[in-house]
Amino acid sequence: MWIGGAARAWEYVTNIGLVCRLYSGLIGPLEPIPFFPCHPTGTVERARKARVRMSRFPARLCRVAGNGDLNEKDINMTVVHPSKQFTGQDSYPTRLPDEERIIERQDPVIWSKWSKDAPITFEEARHYEEKGYLFRRDIFTAQEVRKLIDASAAIRADASDIRSEDLVTEPGTNAVRTVFRLDDHSKTFARLARDARLADIARFLLGDEVYLHQSRLNYKPGFAGKEFYWHSDFETWHAEDGMPRMRAVSASVLLTDNSELNGPLMLIPGSHRKFIACSGETPEDNHKSSLKKQEIGVPSTQLLEKMAEQAGLDSATGPAGTVIFFECNTMHASNGNVTPFPRSNAFFVYNAVSNAVTTPFAAPKPRPDFLANRGPVKALKVVKGNFA
Repeated sequence: MWIGGAARAWEYVTNIGLVCRLYSGLIGPLEPIPFFPCHPTGTVERARKARVRMSRFPARLCRVAGNGDLNEKDINMTVVHPSKQFTGQDSYPTRLPDEERIIERQDPVIWSKWSKDAPITFEEARHYEEKGYLFRRDIFTAQEVRKLIDASAAIRADASDIRSEDLVTEPGTNAVRTVFRLDDHSKTFARLARDARLADIARFLLGDEVYLHQSRLNYKPGFAGKEFYWHSDFETWHAEDGMPRMRAVSASVLLTDNSELNGPLMLIPGSHRKFIACSGETPEDNHKSSLKKQEIGVPSTQLLEKMAEQAGLDSATGPAGTVIFFECNTMHASNGNVTPFPRSNAFFVYNAVSNAVTTPFAAPKPRPDFLANRGPVKALKVVKGNFA
C-alpha cells in the first residue's frame, strides 16, 4: 500500500513538473527575464529575427511533451491562464507623482479555455497570447465591405446630425478626426458591432458576455492626418474611466487599404505582458486635449526605445475589410499620413460585462459617456449572417 501511494505521489509531482515546463516553454523561463520574453538583442533588426523564431513551437516544449507530439490536453493547458482571485486593491496604480514604473501583469491574456469549437484557431490564440494581437482577413464579403465604406463616407460627408461632443477634429483644422458613439450614428455600424465574426471572438478572448465600452470611426486624411502617440489603452481606461482589470479587447475594422506608408496602426509585440505606470497626475478634463494630442499617460521615450530594441515594431497592414484584434494593454501608435491615400477604420472596444467601469483610479472625475459607456451594462445581442 505504501509503495502504491508513493508511486501515485511521484506521478502527481511529475505531472506538476510537466505542466510547469510546458507553461515555461511557451512564454519563456520562469526566472527573472527582460522586459519582453524574447532573446536579448542589440538592434531592432535582430529582434525581428528573434520574433520569427518565436512563431514556432519552442524545441524544448516539444521535447518535454514527448517525441515532439502535442495532444489536445497539452494545447488546452498552454493557452489558458489559471483563474485568479482579486482584491479591491488597485493592482495597476498609475499617473504617479514621481516617475514611471513597470508592473507585472496580474490578469490572464486569454480568459477562456481553447477548444476545437473556439472561434479562432489554436495558432491564432497562441499568437494573441504571445504578441497581444491577431489578424482576421476575408471574413466579410466584398458587398459587406463596400457597405461599410459607403456608410463611413456618408458620415464624414455630412456630420451635421452628429452631437458636437462626439466629434473630434484635426489639430488646427476642422477636418474630422474621430466620430465617437459610432453605433449611435449608424445602423450599419451598430449591426457590425454585434456581428458574431467580431463579438464571438471578443467573448472567447474575455471569457464573458461583452458590451461596448467605446466605439468610434477614425479618419486619417491624406496629407493632413496627424499621428497618435504611443500608449496603452488600458492605462487610460483604468486611470480615467475606472476599468478595473485587463479584460477588454479592441477590434479595428479597416475601411481603407492600410499600407506601411499611410499611417497604419503600429504595435510593440509582447508589450501587453507588462503594465507601464506612467508619471504625471491627470489634469482636470484631460480628455479635451488628449483626444487631439495625448501627453499624459504615455511612456517616456527612453522606455519606448528599450521596448523597441527588445521586441521590435509590428505594423497592422492589409486591405479594407481586414480586422485587427488587439489586447487592451498592448502598446500601440500610428504615424501621421502625408501620402495622398487616406486611412480610416471602425473601432469597437469590447469589455467583459463583469469588468464594468467604476470610479476612476487616477483622475478627478470620470470621462464623459461618449468616451466610456457608464450606463447600465447590457450584454450585446450577437447576430449571425450577412449584413449587406
